[in-house]
Amino acid sequence: MIVPDRSARADAVLSVNAGSSSLKFALYPGDGAAASPALLAGQVEGLEPGGQATVAVQRLGREKTKRALSPRAGESHFDAALQAVIGEIDHEDGIHLRAVAHRIVHGGDRFTTSVVIDDDVLAYLESVAPLAPLHQPHNLAGVRAFRRACPGLPQVACFDTAFHAGVPEVEQRFALPETFHRQGIRRYGFHGLSYQYVTDTLACMTPRSSGRMLLAHLGNGASLCAVRGGRSLATTMGFSALDGLMMGTRCGSLDAGVLLHWLRQGMDASTLENLLYRQSGLLGVSGVSADMRTLRASAAPGASRAIELFAYRVVRECGALSACLGGIDVIGFTGGIGEHDAILRADVCAALGYLGVQIDPVANDSADGTTVAPIHAANSTIEVWVVPTDEGRVAAREALMLTANGHRGDGRRS
Repeated sequence: MIVPDRSARADAVLSVNAGSSSLKFALYPGDGAAASPALLAGQVEGLEPGGQATVAVQRLGREKTKRALSPRAGESHFDAALQAVIGEIDHEDGIHLRAVAHRIVHGGDRFTTSVVIDDDVLAYLESVAPLAPLHQPHNLAGVRAFRRACPGLPQVACFDTAFHAGVPEVEQRFALPETFHRQGIRRYGFHGLSYQYVTDTLACMTPRSSGRMLLAHLGNGASLCAVRGGRSLATTMGFSALDGLMMGTRCGSLDAGVLLHWLRQGMDASTLENLLYRQSGLLGVSGVSADMRTLRASAAPGASRAIELFAYRVVRECGALSACLGGIDVIGFTGGIGEHDAILRADVCAALGYLGVQIDPVANDSADGTTVAPIHAANSTIEVWVVPTDEGRVAAREALMLTANGHRGDGRRS
């Protein structure tokens, strides 16, 4: 068990992203410096029932290691993963763990900044779990597990919704009766930790980042965000992480009339949720896979159809957010697809050529998601960048600030 002990030790923060089948983690030094590399980073995979769990760890300056995870009798895969993470940190000499920073997808209408977790906070976050059923229950399972294992250690919730908390009211509202808005039925937006990281990174790379930026987090979950002056102005995800772009297994924007049609045909809420969150998107359209890499390699007609629709939806929403911004100065690609799929980036930028976007094909093909890279041509009126995201670093920084001098915060924007 990790024991808080400050004697002659350097502060560090553990950042955790707990999912349904994996646990991503990274240990960041407590100096809060944006350029300080993670002391270690890793992932436990195969935590789903029947899965073959493995632990992969990359320590600073060392080779990556990978090993099988073998739970003890009566121990769940998740608890075994937790103990494996703690064991990896215990091997780091001279480290005092100040806090655990948890990526939490939804803060609801109560939390608009990060907050130290107590029983009341945890209960509220559980109440909004139905708004993000693919992520929130697993995020909170991670919180509960670390609270059990490290009872004296602050656990900090860092929200994907927080970056969008200050968007204009007109962006938040649905065209519904006022009573529903007061009940919290509004647009929240997600991928906020990623957008915060990309915004901060580009602020160090180009002076044009202080203007109008269109950021694209494209992966199994996908969204776009319009950023002006470093703050979120509008985003494609709304009340839930189901809205907006087509995704790996999620449908994105869908006419509500389709849902009414299915309800009249007798489809229940559970079946609807499973269809929209887990059986749609790239997987549903292609009939092949939710993974863009697999689709690129497939000759199946459905694969090319899914890729074409994905790119089209990105371009379509880029046009909408460009209008909200009144033009674009910078485009930033991030996320698994955004960082690694050069063809998708080229197709999107070609479709946005009417705005003055021109990319350098060689720079685009060379950008592999390992470093921040400009890919725009010299004659482009809009800068285009590929930025590998690091949501864990943002969460760690938030936890450091919240736990400084015992400050705990209330999760509300001042």
